[in-house]
Amino acid sequence: MSDITGFAEIPPTTLADLLDREQVMDLGIHPLWPTPPRVAGPAFTVRCPPGDNLMLHAAIHRAAPGSVVVVEAGDADWAMAGGNVCAVAQRNGIAAFVIDGVIRDLAEVREMGFPVFARGVVPKPGTKKAVQPLGGPVRVGGVQVNAGDVVVADEEGIVVVPAARMEDVRAAALAKLAQEAAESLDDWEKAHRAKIDKALAAGGFEG
Repeated sequence: MSDITGFAEIPPTTLADLLDREQVMDLGIHPLWPTPPRVAGPAFTVRCPPGDNLMLHAAIHRAAPGSVVVVEAGDADWAMAGGNVCAVAQRNGIAAFVIDGVIRDLAEVREMGFPVFARGVVPKPGTKKAVQPLGGPVRVGGVQVNAGDVVVADEEGIVVVPAARMEDVRAAALAKLAQEAAESLDDWEKAHRAKIDKALAAGGFEG
């Protein structure tokens, strides 16, 4: 498993400043209960065809503790998981679900405090028939996710750090946070105004 030390302390906003837009999931993938904790972990990737959730149900018994299970669902018409699946995932140490699809039993999930980021809630479950490989590349929220990529998610959004860039991005993000912590609001405002005024002048703005 990837060494994701330090990523739980890095907000998605900081990571988004350092990565291209295609590493940031679209706003449709959002937390399903208010103010979830920030989660960070290596992606355990799952692909399910329309109307079927078998491989997500298989994944909760196979993903390593600390993993973020990232699911490319075939549609948003059938629930991929419910309360018991989330409870077992939580008991097995899975950090969160990030699903390009929907779940059910939201009240149970909220009560147990298991972080789920998805498109919404539908009460009807999918079938359990379609066998697919686990751990292949998936596309979730517009982002290509590979097994072992670092997923960082909270109420601000979801960012995927490619495994090959993990060390460089972590170092740059921690340095950026340290620099921001040492900067006063007065210093930030002065630098910000200078930057904005320069851009305005370059565009011919007067006033």
